[in-house]
Amino acid sequence: MNNIKKLILKAKRGFFGDKLGNNISTFRGQGGDFIELREYYSGDDIRKIDWNITAKQNRPFVKIFREERELNIVVSTILSGSTFFGSVKLKRDLIAEIVAILGFSAIKNGDPFSSHIFADFEHIFRKPSKKSFGIEKDVLNITNFDSIGKNVQIAFIEDKLLKTVKRRSLLFLISDFYSHIELKYLSKHSDIIAIIIRDKLEENPPEFGQITLIDGTTGNRNEGIFKNWGGYSSKLKEHDLKLINDFNKFGVRFVKIYTDQNPIIELKKLFNR
Repeated sequence: MNNIKKLILKAKRGFFGDKLGNNISTFRGQGGDFIELREYYSGDDIRKIDWNITAKQNRPFVKIFREERELNIVVSTILSGSTFFGSVKLKRDLIAEIVAILGFSAIKNGDPFSSHIFADFEHIFRKPSKKSFGIEKDVLNITNFDSIGKNVQIAFIEDKLLKTVKRRSLLFLISDFYSHIELKYLSKHSDIIAIIIRDKLEENPPEFGQITLIDGTTGNRNEGIFKNWGGYSSKLKEHDLKLINDFNKFGVRFVKIYTDQNPIIELKKLFNR
């Protein structure tokens, strides 16, 4: 429990010190409910001109909307067995810290914040809230989550998010992304930001001698002398290249954060782009 309190306090200090909430608010959309038509005035946004009515009336008319004042923020964490790893700290704990940072940012802006914890199915869903106790509960749920032996069901996650997340939400997907997720339809539904959580040791492993490796998803044990990681490294680079190509193809913004990095700094870089 003390570690969880320290993590929350660290997230609060980092967030308020760098005013990260102001950065997240830049993602707020310009959508809203249609109210009426009126004649065009000098200075109006020409993108709001209704060209059909303008052509019929022979003078310009614009659409008036009731602007949305809230940005619906949804954080979905995918906690596979591989997130229970870290040479500096567990990837799972870094995920919890990032969820806390995003949660406090949402509260600062007065935006509703909801969360999902996925693995082999949806383990926890927290309804939208603007209260800080909900964020503390998220951190507790993530840091106490037993991800070992959990085989991620990507198709289930995609379907669940499409059905439950409100349209035009800001959806954060947080995972190490070793499982491929289809973003074609989800990216049309919501504005997505992918946060890739990695440990540098798993991307650039040293040459080991006799070791035992345990697959965090299946629990399978592999023993032997591991000297040449060339095949592993090339496959991982190929996987990540396809992942990034998909992000770019479907307009998904993304950032990779390592367990030895300060997540506040890396998130701020993302929001300042």
